[in-house]
Amino acid sequence: MNPVLQTLKNDTEVEEVQRELPVLAVERASLGYGRNVILQDVSVEIGQGQFWCLLGSNGEGKSTFIKALLGAIRPFKGSIVLRRDFANRKRLGFVPQECDLNPSVPTTVNEFISGGFVGLNLESKLKTSRMKQVLNMLGLTLLRDRSLWTLSGGQRQRCLIARALIRDPLLLIVDEPTAGLDLAAASGLLEIITDLSENKGITVIFVTHDLSIAAERASHIAMFRSGGVRAGLKEKVFNSRNLSDTFLVPIDVTESPEGKLSVKAHPPKLTA
Repeated sequence: MNPVLQTLKNDTEVEEVQRELPVLAVERASLGYGRNVILQDVSVEIGQGQFWCLLGSNGEGKSTFIKALLGAIRPFKGSIVLRRDFANRKRLGFVPQECDLNPSVPTTVNEFISGGFVGLNLESKLKTSRMKQVLNMLGLTLLRDRSLWTLSGGQRQRCLIARALIRDPLLLIVDEPTAGLDLAAASGLLEIITDLSENKGITVIFVTHDLSIAAERASHIAMFRSGGVRAGLKEKVFNSRNLSDTFLVPIDVTESPEGKLSVKAHPPKLTA
């Protein structure tokens, strides 16, 4: 146990201090597969209620980092330290890019979301309560008996989020959920995820290639490039120099008088 917690006298005090500790801390970790090291000497501390955006080109290690957080791979060196109330990863929700079921398998919305209970030992009454709550939160109540495969892309993405939220997560990892969605569906999904962070205290780790999402929604940023990670508060790391170094093209970040950030990339000119 953390030495700070050992000095406390009752469970309430322990819980109050526990909430102040990081949900997880990656400490000088090297990550990869077999003998292939993808990320080296990575240190990131993630706190409760923060909204992290992971940025970087394909192949730079974002997926490797996510797999390590999910416990699918272990660090070669260093460590990933989870907060005590989170250590068994049962309060971790993962939203993949797309549905991982075979479309030929008949599946209702209710059945699909219920898959989020796998590995949890919960009473039937609590399961029913959680199902009702997430269906209402995601606007899926009237669709619960519909086939998953008759829904729009945006509706299916909401089902993926509901399946993750049914675990009552402290940490929600979301992998490019707006890819392929129209503007209205993407905007609605972003509002839901932002609300989970700002108003429900859920920590969000959001993988995206859309720099405007990071500029508008994130509280913290992690940029992946050449085996390293540059991470911290958005105000400190989300700037023209760091983004240009990460994506290897000139990128301008400007701030309006109201404090709103805008991002503009300048692709290299094609030569004849």
